[in-house]
Amino acid sequence: MADGMDERRPAGELEAAVMAALWAADTPLTAGRVQGELASGLARTTVTTILSRLYEKGIVDRNRQGRGYAYFPVQDAAGLTARRMHTELDRDTDRRAVLARFVAQLEPDDEEMLRLLLEADEK
Repeated sequence: MADGMDERRPAGELEAAVMAALWAADTPLTAGRVQGELASGLARTTVTTILSRLYEKGIVDRNRQGRGYAYFPVQDAAGLTARRMHTELDRDTDRRAVLARFVAQLEPDDEEMLRLLLEADEK
């Protein structure tokens, strides 16, 4: 049984691969097309499950295409990362402490970029 566990992918790896395929596409993709783009040997049913979960989370949207759906991302990669950051921030009651620790752990270049962004918003 331990061998099976060793073959498991890290959490979120499949979702990230599916999202990368959707972001790279010019048009919405069906599960079969996503499967083809991944070239990872995943079953189409697995890809369909991942797409359905992403849809339920509001990360992708879909249009009816034939008997199935064609999926497309709701946001770009930066927007999705920002959404995840908001989700994490909302999990804690002490937003000030969380933000203070976040800023304290930024690299100097990122801290300066954040400062410039905040100053630009004030204008």
